[in-house]
Amino acid sequence: MTNRRDFMKMSAAVGLAAHPLFSIAQSDELVLACPTAMSGTFSAIGKYSDLGMKLAVEQQGTVLGKKLSYRMLDTEAKPATAVRRVQEAMEQHNIRFFTGALLSAESLAMSKELDKAGGLLITNGGADELTGSDCNRSTFRWALPTYSLIQGSAGPLIELLPKAKRWYTVTPQYVFGEGLLRNAKELFKAKGIEHVGNSYHSLTEREFSGHLTNAMASKADVLFLLNYGAQASDTLRQAVSFGLKQKMTIIVAAASGLEQFEALGADICEDVYFGAVYWHTIDTAYNKKFVSQVREKFKISPNYSLAGPYINTRMLIEGINKARSTDPKAVIAALEGMKFDSLTGTEEVRKADHQVLRDFYLVKGKGKSKMRDKDDYADIIHSGRYFLAPEAAGCKMA
Repeated sequence: MTNRRDFMKMSAAVGLAAHPLFSIAQSDELVLACPTAMSGTFSAIGKYSDLGMKLAVEQQGTVLGKKLSYRMLDTEAKPATAVRRVQEAMEQHNIRFFTGALLSAESLAMSKELDKAGGLLITNGGADELTGSDCNRSTFRWALPTYSLIQGSAGPLIELLPKAKRWYTVTPQYVFGEGLLRNAKELFKAKGIEHVGNSYHSLTEREFSGHLTNAMASKADVLFLLNYGAQASDTLRQAVSFGLKQKMTIIVAAASGLEQFEALGADICEDVYFGAVYWHTIDTAYNKKFVSQVREKFKISPNYSLAGPYINTRMLIEGINKARSTDPKAVIAALEGMKFDSLTGTEEVRKADHQVLRDFYLVKGKGKSKMRDKDDYADIIHSGRYFLAPEAAGCKMA
């Protein structure tokens, strides 16, 4: 007969094993999470992020003897929702590793939460603060700050078009847009460019005719679009219908990816300049292999929203293997200063601010008659690395 003391021991053991966090901690599975917009205006980001995570996880299979899997977390492009999803993932599923977040406001909110809660985030958010004034030990960025986007898009175009001295900007009124505008103004001042006007718009706006009328009235040489994704596409589509391509040069600071070109079509993109964090024709062995794998598995060419979470996940796996541990603190230490072969060539995680040092690209849209295949919408015309020193960016790592 089992005595009372033995029974209590057995009950306690059974109760502990039944606890979900205990079960996960003892399991042979390592779960990663990708918090990103899966619904709403930016839902395309989530769709392609899922494919990027899927490919990276399936290719790896296991890490340190644990089966690798992942969860997509719909942030709805709302910072409060993003924080809640991350909290739920940590508390209910014991997930500690997060990759792929792209929108700046939600990336900043999640970054602070994960640093407080002991997680790790590799983000694609563009806000300068992520590796600047709000930098922290738990957050890394593979994408680029707004400083890099402006220097790598407008900078080369100013040199290419020395007579185009009058620039007009269209800016979304949130942290990413404000960062782009601030850096654009600083570049204009340094290069002797006259900033002849700016139009702000909200994150829900879809009609830009008033802003474009103002741009035309300014007699600008260059229309500089600082908005992103569907809003940038809507603005560009309306600008072309207004005949602005014949009146001024148009440049988009940050293309959202190949899907943006597919939605717009070659006629609209022709002779328009785009800054690109990633483009599928980057001439590196790693990228060529990646493009081939994506085409074979998904029957598409990779865009930025797919490539970012993919390389974030590969980078995280490399950090875990290097640390030989799934303890976030150990992985953070392993990632700091790490150099790795990646889509743009050899990339490096700068220890001082956790920014990945890598190239940014300026591409120019081409006409239908010059397209070599159905995805050949643009040529890379310039590439380079543009980063402030960590102290100049305001990063003081605790």
